Amino acid sequence: MSTTTTTTTTTTTNAAPLLRVHELRKHYVSPKRWLRPARPPIQAVDDVSFSVARGETLALVGESGCGKTTTAKSVLRLVEPSAGSVQLDGEELVGLSPSQMRQRRRDLQIIFQDPYASLNPRLTAGEIVAEPLRNFGGADAAAREERVRWLFSRVGLRPEAAKKYPHEFSGGQRQRLGIARALALQPKLIVCDEPVSALDVSVQAQVVNLLMDLQAEFGIAYLFVAHDLAVVRHISHRVAVMYLGHIVEIADRDTLFSAPRHPYTEILLSAVPVPNPRTPAKRMLLQGDPPSPANPPSGCRFHTRCPMAQAVCKEQQPVLTPRKADGHLVACHFR
Repeated sequence: MSTTTTTTTTTTTNAAPLLRVHELRKHYVSPKRWLRPARPPIQAVDDVSFSVARGETLALVGESGCGKTTTAKSVLRLVEPSAGSVQLDGEELVGLSPSQMRQRRRDLQIIFQDPYASLNPRLTAGEIVAEPLRNFGGADAAAREERVRWLFSRVGLRPEAAKKYPHEFSGGQRQRLGIARALALQPKLIVCDEPVSALDVSVQAQVVNLLMDLQAEFGIAYLFVAHDLAVVRHISHRVAVMYLGHIVEIADRDTLFSAPRHPYTEILLSAVPVPNPRTPAKRMLLQGDPPSPANPPSGCRFHTRCPMAQAVCKEQQPVLTPRKADGHLVACHFR
């Protein structure tokens, strides 16, 4: 998808956000073993806060291993948060029992990264899409079949394909199956965990446009995890940039891509390929490797690789604070 293709989108404004995440943490503790010293916990996600409005797409971007997927799975409670708060429609999800959480599963769905591994190869496509309807009841066999046919047509698949098995579909068609399954229960929020990274570029554009059409039609909110900044620029309303378990910047899409403030965000955006070969690329090289989340540096976690780092960066961790009235948040001592 070309970086020159952008779509003007509007966010549904509401006083209370649909999803509110506050000081979310997920630390993985290594099991104790005989004659082995205890290892420090891996701080995959540490003190992450953000919100998602109804009908909005918030993109989570950053290097591999920065905690994007762990954050998304913690929101869904596919992994249990170590601490923090996750509220959906004002209701706290952290601490709910499995039976109580099951009642909220209708409102929270996910589209996985791998469109083949996430589908049961022993079920037909129709059975896969109907499975959420069977699990949550409320519809007889005829109603489920009619709903499945409608979902197939809505995501661009022929209803007759419901009798096929996942291996009989292409990668893009399998991802459409995943989208249809996520839509079955009419959720309020869908977590998109890099839903197009395994697809061809031409198919990526089709799937992204399908997600945008569904959002406009049903008012669904997306938490969109991605590496491809061109895709993020096309689909998102706001963007949150993560580094080593922390969010370092949050801004609306146009502001972030035109006027990034955090040094890490600037370096990420400089790596985006320029579609015009005659336009000279202004690359900013990121030195060194990311520190280990089991032993993160003191102060600002980015200071070991930041070209602007000073003494205060090694001692004090910057807080994600607003820099403008438009809600642009930055965690940097000098920006």
